[in-house]
Amino acid sequence: MDAEKIKVRVTETGQMMDVVVYDKRASGIQIVLGEGVHNVKCELTPTRTGQAYVGSVMGRELVYERTRDQVQADIDRLNPNLREFKR
Repeated sequence: MDAEKIKVRVTETGQMMDVVVYDKRASGIQIVLGEGVHNVKCELTPTRTGQAYVGSVMGRELVYERTRDQVQADIDRLNPNLREFKR
């Protein structure tokens, strides 16, 4: 299975960076920067307005410019069985 990758923006430089998604929920996204023993995990949380996800790693601020609704739609599209929870 291929790992899902997203593009985040580093606010200091404006540079776009590809990162691997470790866990994706509408309430937060965990990402992994780097590979092997030099990787670093980061938690992206939604802003108060819900227009983007932000997080900080090693003093750098990262921004994922998608809304909560767009992220939830991505989750539903990738795994439609997740919404059909039955007791």
